[in-house]
Amino acid sequence: MHRITAGGIFLENESDTEYLGEIMGKAVSENTTIFLLGDLGTGKTTFTRGFLRFRGWQGVVKSPTYTLVETYNFPEIPVWHFDLYRLQDPEELELLGIRDYFADRSVRIVEWPEQGQGILPEPDIIVRIGYQDGGRLLTAEGATPRGEAMVTAFSESLSDVFPGKTGE
Repeated sequence: MHRITAGGIFLENESDTEYLGEIMGKAVSENTTIFLLGDLGTGKTTFTRGFLRFRGWQGVVKSPTYTLVETYNFPEIPVWHFDLYRLQDPEELELLGIRDYFADRSVRIVEWPEQGQGILPEPDIIVRIGYQDGGRLLTAEGATPRGEAMVTAFSESLSDVFPGKTGE
């Protein structure tokens, strides 16, 4: 069971995490950067899979741990999914051509953004996923005015579909 609590949204299983990614996919507009923070195995890629499913992706969604970036081309806007876990030095992002990815009207989802500190631009949205009580706890915050508006839309969608009360 998923529920909204004062500390975030409790997710009992993988399908809850994927579903929350779908809801975020509905709230996010073009030219947005999302940072996903969390330990190994907390569900960052699962969340991304839900996000991509909402946008219409039918194929496999895997973590780009070894390739650093996966491209999902949609007719309206592309989504770039980065996993920087294995990045040795943030300067490696320059060799990848990171600035080109952030220059277009895409959506960028970045796992392990702390590995690219100093090179990556600031995010619009920060999503944190952590372990709690046998499940996961997810929080989302806007880091820019646009990001705040999208997180507000995300939160409003949650109140319609997730049982529980804020402040529980």
